[in-house]
Amino acid sequence: MPQILVIDDDRHIREVVEYSLSREGFGVSCASDGREGLARARADDIDLVVLDILMPEMDGFEVFFELRKTRNVPVIFLTSKSDEVDRIVGLEMGADDYLAKPFSPRELVARIRAVLRRQSRSAPAPAAAPATAKSSQITVGPLCLDPDRHEVTCHGQAIQLTATEFALLHTLLRRPGQVLNRAVLVDQVYSIGHHITERAIDTHIKRIRGKFRPVDHDPIETVHGVGYKARVNKSSSV
Repeated sequence: MPQILVIDDDRHIREVVEYSLSREGFGVSCASDGREGLARARADDIDLVVLDILMPEMDGFEVFFELRKTRNVPVIFLTSKSDEVDRIVGLEMGADDYLAKPFSPRELVARIRAVLRRQSRSAPAPAAAPATAKSSQITVGPLCLDPDRHEVTCHGQAIQLTATEFALLHTLLRRPGQVLNRAVLVDQVYSIGHHITERAIDTHIKRIRGKFRPVDHDPIETVHGVGYKARVNKSSSV
């Protein structure tokens, strides 16, 4: 049973979300402010965090920043603002998804399932594959992506990606040299009918590139006016 932590200072939202997730078979715990939520996220065995941005004590961005210092648990941000600023900031920080208030509990459930599916597809295999089995590992120049272990290395150094970033890079690397437009990437990475803007995909790409900058490599090429493709040459500075 996946364990979901809901961090929101609105009691009504906590109760509605807890009821909806419990009906769908999730284990649910709740926190009413950022400090309590951060403590629970660190102490409990949590599979995903639903995190409000505007809260007392610590806002959602602070909670996310502190949490990611020790854990890479998937996070879905909740925001009450109508503009894109908070959503884009959240994605740039490495969140896996966002949902604007007011929202349908059914849509939140669908997004949680989608993020957990992406996480499970990239989780380590429960047992070692037979020696004769074909490896799903992808190597392009100095970059190596292992979907079975959810690991990415470049020049031998580990690159830490979120579930969404990993899924996006994996999608591009499976088609080396092929240009994929943003609509295709949304379909491949998010799996369901998300209202994800092209700017959100650009933000994820920017995040991925930033994580490769310390190893002096850019794994993705921009094809202006079209989309993105995996870089197939052996080395390229960011």
